[in-house]
Amino acid sequence: MVGRVARFKSGIGIALLAGAVAFGASGCGGSASATSAKGSASPVAGGASASTSASASPSASPSPTHPAGPPLQLDTIYPLDGETVGVAQPISIVFTHSVASSARKAVEQALKVTTSSPMTGAWHWFSSTRVDWRPQSYWPSGTKVSVNADLNNVGDGNGRWGTHDYHHSFTIGADVEAKVDAPGHSMKVYKNGSLIKSMPIDAGSPTFPSWDGTMAVIDKQAEVRMTSCSVGISCDKSSPNYYDITLPWDVHLTTSGTYVHYSTGDPWPGHSYGSHGCVHLSLSDSEWFYNLVQPGDPVTITGSPRGNTPGDNGYAAFTLSWSDWLSGSAAGELPTTVG
Repeated sequence: MVGRVARFKSGIGIALLAGAVAFGASGCGGSASATSAKGSASPVAGGASASTSASASPSASPSPTHPAGPPLQLDTIYPLDGETVGVAQPISIVFTHSVASSARKAVEQALKVTTSSPMTGAWHWFSSTRVDWRPQSYWPSGTKVSVNADLNNVGDGNGRWGTHDYHHSFTIGADVEAKVDAPGHSMKVYKNGSLIKSMPIDAGSPTFPSWDGTMAVIDKQAEVRMTSCSVGISCDKSSPNYYDITLPWDVHLTTSGTYVHYSTGDPWPGHSYGSHGCVHLSLSDSEWFYNLVQPGDPVTITGSPRGNTPGDNGYAAFTLSWSDWLSGSAAGELPTTVG
């Protein structure tokens, strides 16, 4: 199933849920493009407000040494300060205004990543306002990470200058990975490298295929209202593809609306193409998976005819090869500071 009540602010989709609000489209279809998966206008799953937690809070700064002009500011930094996330979660920064190509190397060099163990990573610009950082491979479980955006006196190439620095620290949790074989109708879940559960699934139909690729969990909700009209499938109530339904145990993978969840229209998955692009589990399996995963855990789907999801369709950084990731970086790969 797919759906959302379409509202947008700052380029970030907000889905109307049963008693809550989630990021992006609340279903399985729609186009794939996003400024930020978790933005300053959207409450975070579990009740925290991204405007008070994901949004960037500046610290004190010295007197400027640059020409007068409006400030270069961050809209959001994710992960949240103090959060624990999965091994595929990139650092994602969204600026309030565009950063010119000529200024991106200096901006990247001002965005310093510190880790508790040495590793190599790089920034990647998905747009003129969004830049994400990831290590070359998944984060090691237990890594302590800090990002210090020391933007004082850094220009954006468009007349804005940094007047603050911003700091977020977070921790990488357990290594939980899910691998979905779409044509094989199966999902295997691994924890710290060991298989802990295999489950039957149904993925998207040939008409509405699922995305391939590695998608880090954005958030999860116990219930999500899903509507076909909200993601452009059908607004015609007489259409066989029309739906407006609230479904349980929803794990959110993309801002275009991909979820892993239970569907009343496909209660015993494992043998058909029962979705409009989501991954269907049985009721008991969907509850088990919902209770296991956290934001940043990777779900990798293979075998779907749709092709790979764009890397900014939520947090799909690890869908990109390392060479493709570096092609979007101005400063290239750099070792982290160890501390």
